[in-house]
Amino acid sequence: MTVFTCNYGLDDAERIGAAIGTALIAGDVVLLSGDLGAGKTTLARAMLKARGLAGEAPSPTFAIVQPYAPPEVDLPIAHVDLYRIEDSDELIELGLDDYLYEGALLIEWPERLGDESWPDALLLTISGEGDARVLTATVPPAWGARWPLR
Repeated sequence: MTVFTCNYGLDDAERIGAAIGTALIAGDVVLLSGDLGAGKTTLARAMLKARGLAGEAPSPTFAIVQPYAPPEVDLPIAHVDLYRIEDSDELIELGLDDYLYEGALLIEWPERLGDESWPDALLLTISGEGDARVLTATVPPAWGARWPLR
């Protein structure tokens, strides 16, 4: 695993999310961690936009899983928000692994996954206050040369 850190402002979030979104391939899992309001959904929306989504993606907080498929995007992606998950046993019903056969997962609040994990998942941790953010990316070997931020 390689750890990458960058400071950015909220106006840079779309550029950063787009760079990561463009690098996504089928089977990828991106875990977005951070406090409430840190910018997890903003990065996920930028990733979806980079894959062709027109308009703004709704937050999946209430739906929990918001799937996107062609022609809406060029790669099937499920945007998942686990904020309302109280017990990791509830995850079985979501069938998250099924999305990975042909697409990717963007998962907010990965702390709620319990023992569920993907060893090649990209972990993005967002911190900061106001307009200033710090992105700490734990980049697995599976991302190798695809990691777009240097």
